[in-house]
Amino acid sequence: MLKVDDTALMLIDYQEKLAQVMHERESLQQKMVQLVKGMQLLQIPIVWLEQYPKGLGRTVQNVKHLLDSKQEAVSKMEFSVCDSSNVQAKLDELGKDTYLIAGIEAHICVYQTVQQLIEQGKHVEYIQDAISSRTAENKQIAMQKMNLLGAYPSSVEMALFELIKTAEHPKFKDISQLIK
Repeated sequence: MLKVDDTALMLIDYQEKLAQVMHERESLQQKMVQLVKGMQLLQIPIVWLEQYPKGLGRTVQNVKHLLDSKQEAVSKMEFSVCDSSNVQAKLDELGKDTYLIAGIEAHICVYQTVQQLIEQGKHVEYIQDAISSRTAENKQIAMQKMNLLGAYPSSVEMALFELIKTAEHPKFKDISQLIK
């Protein structure tokens, strides 16, 4: 069960050059914006990552502008974010047991990150409508393998409402408006 005080979002490599070639990229973009705004409404920390930004570009602008004032992206070369000492130090500092995973590509960086987080004993949920690959087949294979590892599928809407748990939550109306 997701809990606001023990959850962090890991936003993996949602970068300009990659995002342009993703399967269902328009839907992915919409869901990324909803997810980031929802996490911010609930004050859930976001670990924001970029794979080799010199070659793949920076985070997609409509998501980047939401994050700019809050923090900077952590650059990495490793496929699994857990293999980056900078990122692992950030995860240790956060001390969260639950990670929501969003980003690209599902079958490479997302999958390898999920694998290592589970090996570290973390509860991991991947946000199915906020991950993608260049092909639907690669995304599907990634989801199957993540399920076999013990990761849980979720969606932007499902995760946000699971986090607030009740229509009496102070952010219920804001979350409801965001999803519409």
